[in-house]
Amino acid sequence: MNKDNILKILKSHLPFIRTRFYVKDIGIFGSFVRKEEHETSDIDILVDIEDGHHDLFNYLRLRYYLEELFDTKVDLVIKESVKSKIRERIFREVVYA
Repeated sequence: MNKDNILKILKSHLPFIRTRFYVKDIGIFGSFVRKEEHETSDIDILVDIEDGHHDLFNYLRLRYYLEELFDTKVDLVIKESVKSKIRERIFREVVYA
């Protein structure tokens, strides 16, 4: 698995992800973007959810779906909840599907 494969898979599932989980934007950041991934790396995914759908159940369903899709652990980060200490780095690094 690499950055290009992850983005290709996300793009091919994007219509379903947007409709089912109320996603406005989805992208990856972290080790796969920096090409520093290793065998046990999780996939760091940044997601922007439509207003009114920021609930725990939607988050958990989306994370479960993505982990099944990629058959690996996913670190799912909601865009609005990114802490200011790391916000700039993540937003600069993210590659959207």
